[in-house]
Amino acid sequence: MTKKFFAELFGTMVLVLMGCGSAVLNGGAGSVAAVLTIAFAFGLSVVAMAYAIGSISGCHINPAITLGVWLSGRMSGKEAGVYMLAQVVGAIVGSAILYAIATGMGITATCPSSGAAYTPTGANLFAPGHLVAAFVAETVFTFIFVLVVLGATDKGSNTQKFAGLAIGLALVLVHIVCIPITGTSVNPARSIGPALFMGGEALCQLWLFILCPLVGAALASLSWKGLTCQCKKGSK
Repeated sequence: MTKKFFAELFGTMVLVLMGCGSAVLNGGAGSVAAVLTIAFAFGLSVVAMAYAIGSISGCHINPAITLGVWLSGRMSGKEAGVYMLAQVVGAIVGSAILYAIATGMGITATCPSSGAAYTPTGANLFAPGHLVAAFVAETVFTFIFVLVVLGATDKGSNTQKFAGLAIGLALVLVHIVCIPITGTSVNPARSIGPALFMGGEALCQLWLFILCPLVGAALASLSWKGLTCQCKKGSK
């Protein structure tokens, strides 16, 4: 369990450092090129970590994924708790490293704007219309992402060897679409870490970036159970 803890800690640290770092050090997502840069930074971080620590912990590096895996019956509740703790600690460590780099360069944010993701310039997640859009986006895109993870890593799947690539590209896709809405989190740990260093508005909006991914993950797990159950019945 210790090896798995440190693997998840390290993987999440890399995800936050590289993904959020691409946003902070490149000045946010003010252009199409910047959006693609950030999206691929997150996706490639997942691909790299999948092949680095996947054989040790399965490379969840996201409490939403861990929740989905646990609800799908693939791990114990105790193990899921250890994973989630490691992920949050890793996100904090990654944010601390990024904070040290950014402040040394005279950059004051660990991840631009609010929610510890970052919202479009001037956007207010607490505005009624945008709050609904943000809630729906983070829930639905996490649902899609976790469903891809469950499918790609299923023991009955023929695509397990390419699971890391499929999951990483799915995260790229999610970021490309979701960045203009919320900045994209779909990962509570990845939002908690930067929010602790940003404070203020980021902490006030953090609940959305924790609640929605967990709801999306739970729905993905229920859906995957339903799909696999139907497949098994149909094969008899």
